Amino acid sequence: MSKEVIVIASDHAGFAKKQVIKEYFENKGIKYKDLGCYTAERCDYPDFGHLVAEAISNGEYEKGITLCGSGLGISMTANKHQKIRSAVCWKPEIAKLARQHNNANICAIPGRFVTDEEAIAIVEAFLNAEFEGGRHLHRIEKIPLNVTSERKIS
Repeated sequence: MSKEVIVIASDHAGFAKKQVIKEYFENKGIKYKDLGCYTAERCDYPDFGHLVAEAISNGEYEKGITLCGSGLGISMTANKHQKIRSAVCWKPEIAKLARQHNNANICAIPGRFVTDEEAIAIVEAFLNAEFEGGRHLHRIEKIPLNVTSERKIS
């Protein structure tokens, strides 16, 4: 596992699970930057999804972990950013494939639907997997919107 700095954020529904993941990072010596939220008080997932996406898009960080109740809202928010490939991961196998096949740079975890142990296994799978490139590269190159070119099916 790389010792790069991982950016992490959550809304209130993912806060407790985020604390578990941060403790795991500390125990493993993995550097991280927590962009919030910092309490379990109600807040809005888009605020934190945008923060993580912007930090990765501008090159400050390569990978991020986001959490909200379902993982969906914060992932949808992050995916509004052109350089982001956020994947909702509820099993380690999904997290591994998200990296290997989709070169996901954000792992969105459904805080209300996974156990602490499952969350850690998902994070481990995401951080340990590498993008395979090859046939997958051609596919992910088709993801960003480019309004100046025509879409061709190949």
